[in-house]
Amino acid sequence: MKRKDIMKVLAILMVSVLLSMPFSGCTATKKGNDTTNTSTSAAKSTTEKQEESSQPDTANEPAWKKDTSPITLDWYCNYSWQLSGDAWQKTKVGQYVTEKTGVSINFIAPAGNETEKLNTMIVSNSLPDLLTGDSTDPLFRKIMESGLAYSLNELADKYDPYFYKVIDKDVFAWHKAEDGNSYGYANWAYGPESLTRYPNAIEGTTTFLVRKDIYEAIGSPDMRTQEGFLNALKAAREKYPKINGQPIIPLGFHDFGDSGCRSIWMGTFFKSLLSEYLAQPKARDGKITDRLTDPDMVNWIKTLRDANEMGLISKEVFIDKDAQIREKVAQGRYFALMYQRSDMIAQNTALYQTNPDSAYIAIDPPSNTKLDKCTITVGGLQGWCITLISKKCKNPERAIKYMTYRLSDEGQRDTYMGKQGETWDIIDGKEQFLPEINDLLVKDKTTFDNTIGGVYGAYQLLNFIKSKTWEAPQVEPNKQVWDWTLDKTICEPQFDDLIPLPSSEEGIIDTKISNKWGAVLPKLILAKSAAEFDTLFNQFITERNAAGYDKLMAAWQKKYEENKAKLGLK
Repeated sequence: MKRKDIMKVLAILMVSVLLSMPFSGCTATKKGNDTTNTSTSAAKSTTEKQEESSQPDTANEPAWKKDTSPITLDWYCNYSWQLSGDAWQKTKVGQYVTEKTGVSINFIAPAGNETEKLNTMIVSNSLPDLLTGDSTDPLFRKIMESGLAYSLNELADKYDPYFYKVIDKDVFAWHKAEDGNSYGYANWAYGPESLTRYPNAIEGTTTFLVRKDIYEAIGSPDMRTQEGFLNALKAAREKYPKINGQPIIPLGFHDFGDSGCRSIWMGTFFKSLLSEYLAQPKARDGKITDRLTDPDMVNWIKTLRDANEMGLISKEVFIDKDAQIREKVAQGRYFALMYQRSDMIAQNTALYQTNPDSAYIAIDPPSNTKLDKCTITVGGLQGWCITLISKKCKNPERAIKYMTYRLSDEGQRDTYMGKQGETWDIIDGKEQFLPEINDLLVKDKTTFDNTIGGVYGAYQLLNFIKSKTWEAPQVEPNKQVWDWTLDKTICEPQFDDLIPLPSSEEGIIDTKISNKWGAVLPKLILAKSAAEFDTLFNQFITERNAAGYDKLMAAWQKKYEENKAKLGLK
């Protein structure tokens, strides 16, 4: 085992041991706020004022309106790209929300590895007031299961029953723990009925992209088959060997990492763009499928090996990380990309503004042997990320009331649009951004994010369905790639949350297999012959099975059946 792998396992074991020990700070006792965060007229401590509250606020009015005194809440977001410090507070939306509620948010972002940062905070018992991270992140699940977070329903019962009027009850119930409490609330969460209620309104992110001018110059070929795919890459390289003096990169991917590549395959059950291109079912006849060994998947990974043998895959794709990939997208150096449209909006917009024909468009991707339309998984009751109120929160009463505000229709509009008359107004009978604000959003999203802060700037508690009310019409070049996904989306919450806890026996198996796959995937693509590919692939399957893959699949199957029961599915 490599040293970094040993360190990962030790870190996970350390967290598991420490979380099983009683924390002196994990009680329901409430600490007073710093004097800098309280009104000068507030002579009593927060704890004293809370103890004097004999009755909770009623469910008929928002409780946050009764106390808008200044307070700062520390909010950790487990994403390195999160605006840190007071950056959001300097935006128009951030300032307006504070002006209205009295709550200032000090966002905290990890400077490096997210898992290491969160591990450190857990081990040192220094969790901030609120936390947000992936709803499937095992460490967030561990925080909730180990008594380090407040039960949101208990806080709502005590301080703010109005909370129950603003939540999506199905989403809240989906995240209920075995003890009957819900410790977190998920954003971007909805069920299959939402796709029926909002047809062609919920877009996906999975796309297969080509540079428009090059694609059209080689005859707009069908790239769904292996032959068409390879011929198109070859034609693009021959016709355009260089882009602005630099070698063309015929095919690009997401970055390769310890557990594989999101474009091709990652981890064990983790979805990949290629699996969605191929419309692979996650289960057949009620049984979880082994999608990696599906003949279509194997044949397409072999096709990538063929592409490399033909000189159509640049060696840099195996080492480039997100920053380098996006830089090369901005340079227009890729011909084709197995990539998410949402990760290159700014770069594609910049290309379009320079030369509309140089932007990337979505086309039909590599397909299964039946040439079925691809299926793009979206949403689900699990949502994208989950927000918790930690037991270290200095004022859980204000935190739950602020969460209620953010989840309400009013709070959703405020955090998406800002202040009426300043950033938005009713135009042609519709609530929408002022023309100059919308123009900034379309043409310079980075500046919009840093100065306005709306739309997805407050993503942590965003109700994706409600946001459709204010969503501006898409414009080119991103309209085409957005529209392309609309009739291909599927919602399958029965497959949510299958990933086992890393400290469990199945979780250790999962990590071990994922790391083995991450190591072998580049070797498969770089294999010098089809025979060498088969040897490497078969050896991986043997090692995967020996590591306990059957036990891992049994855990997936059990959770899948539990999810179906919760959803009332057969």
